[in-house]
Amino acid sequence: STYTYGPYNDPVPAGALEPASVRYEFTRPLIHASLLERDIEISHWGGNLACEERYWLTNQGAHLKEQFSRVQWAVTQHYNPPTSALRSLNVPLKVGSLNPYFTDDIGNVSTSRFRSNRKEANLELKPRYPVFGGWKYSFRIGWDADIKSFLRVLKTPEGGHVLKVPFLEGPKMGEGVSYGKVEVRVILPEGATNVRFETEVPLVGVEETVHKSFMDTVGRTTLKLTAMNVVDEARDKPLIVTYDYPFSAAFRKPITIFLGVAAVFVTAWGIGRLD
Repeated sequence: STYTYGPYNDPVPAGALEPASVRYEFTRPLIHASLLERDIEISHWGGNLACEERYWLTNQGAHLKEQFSRVQWAVTQHYNPPTSALRSLNVPLKVGSLNPYFTDDIGNVSTSRFRSNRKEANLELKPRYPVFGGWKYSFRIGWDADIKSFLRVLKTPEGGHVLKVPFLEGPKMGEGVSYGKVEVRVILPEGATNVRFETEVPLVGVEETVHKSFMDTVGRTTLKLTAMNVVDEARDKPLIVTYDYPFSAAFRKPITIFLGVAAVFVTAWGIGRLD
């Protein structure tokens, strides 16, 4: 919608300011995520790219005038009136995504549906309760994908790799979604070095840390990127990460597992020899 001022017959001095207020009706939710934590974990041995996103959502739409009634809400759903409550979220994923999950502070949320075929992969989420204006809802979603669709191996002596993933995925709504703070962590395989990245999203912080998980020795190199005041346009902007992963580093985890199992057998044998 467009609202036009004027025309003005009297001349207006340059730089003059005049306050104006506009009132309109908007019966849809205004979704704002105060914080989004997005993890992208790379596994060369499993050939898997695991994504997990944790949201702290707030509906900035119109507030309720009266106390919420679950009975009245259930009755009104039969004729589907316009409402500013957030009832569902649509999360389009990359084709080939699989094993999605949807949890919140209580546990697994079964009110979700995942549709996947050769042309699309779509995750439909329904919160445990309608999120009205001023209400909050925190949850996490995750899924797996084939790493071949995102990773390319360079023919270099250092074992160069190029990873290209979306900087932002998550819900895609008609009214849009805004983000106060976005933290993206790219967890690379153990032994990755010479990490570089490129993205068009303006960043306020870049940090390289170490993430330790099951059967790691020194930990995995992790690239952490922080952005503020992000909007939906960042969904289409790629994040390109390049790193070196030598051939010898690929055998670090199998050797660690072998030594761990051998240590258990040796210890059990030694205890069994004691009188």
